[in-house]
Amino acid sequence: MKIAQRMTKVLAAVLLGACLLSGCAGGGQKADDVTVRVAALKGPTTIGLVHLIADANVNEAEGNYSFNMYTAGSDIMAEMVAGNVDIGLVPSNVACVMNAKVEGGVTVIDINTLGVLYCVTGDSSIGSISDLSGKTVYMTGQGATPEYTMNYLLEQNGVKDCTLEFKSEPTEIASVLTEDPSAVAILPQPFVTATVAQNESLAVAFSLDDAWAAVNSDCSIVTGVTVVSNKFLSEHPAAVDAFLSAHAKSAAEALSDVETTAALVVEQGIIAKEPLAVKAIPQCDIVCITGEEMKSTLSGYLQVIFDQDAKAVGGALPGDEFYYVK
Repeated sequence: MKIAQRMTKVLAAVLLGACLLSGCAGGGQKADDVTVRVAALKGPTTIGLVHLIADANVNEAEGNYSFNMYTAGSDIMAEMVAGNVDIGLVPSNVACVMNAKVEGGVTVIDINTLGVLYCVTGDSSIGSISDLSGKTVYMTGQGATPEYTMNYLLEQNGVKDCTLEFKSEPTEIASVLTEDPSAVAILPQPFVTATVAQNESLAVAFSLDDAWAAVNSDCSIVTGVTVVSNKFLSEHPAAVDAFLSAHAKSAAEALSDVETTAALVVEQGIIAKEPLAVKAIPQCDIVCITGEEMKSTLSGYLQVIFDQDAKAVGGALPGDEFYYVK
């Protein structure tokens, strides 16, 4: 998705948040009555949050927040199950699993990241999913959304003889590409930008977002979503609406001021160096999609995953109550 389109989505969310704060939320509760405990992943799903984190650190945020970073969605789920986290930024399918495991369930309040996966190779004959026929493709995310996304794209393109070889970390795949630039890999941002920058023999062959759009016009790839525990939502609705507004504003700033965002991303340990962050951030598909658009986009993507493996979404697709639509 182009940056201008992402800006439109996040700015629309800013306007929605302003409405919520100006009185659309019920209960008459002040947003700053409670400290919102937020858990996020050290990756693209948190880039849209870094301006809010910076504001909160100097007491300039709308509302009170504490932030903790984690390296796996399962860690955030464990903290929410334990009651230590109110709002979490997690992989889209993990949100469904959390809904079954967190007492009282969770509600999705926004989509924070769309597609971040790209095909990287030095083989100039690779330009589409169809070109992966007969190839071995290295990737991470076995049993998670990257695997289900790839399986769907291969099936939709009639590719039956592509072998997916999974590695535990993107750095392992980068090593494979260094040793053999003709190898084919699926990598997430910001590892795509870093890997290509370090090896002039490599290039981005295509994005999985584009491959998805070619076969599915009903929804998009959804990498990350933001969830709130239903207990917290029922007790502090104004605080949740304030967070939504602040998150939308932060995401818009992440796209409009990439230089500042790069410095904040490095500060949070999400990307190692600012020049790399400047190149990677525009490719990370940062959004803040809410309401009916969030529901239709996410539910469509979850249906694709469910059709492959029901366990990946907690055994059943969530109902309408799973989506925060005002």
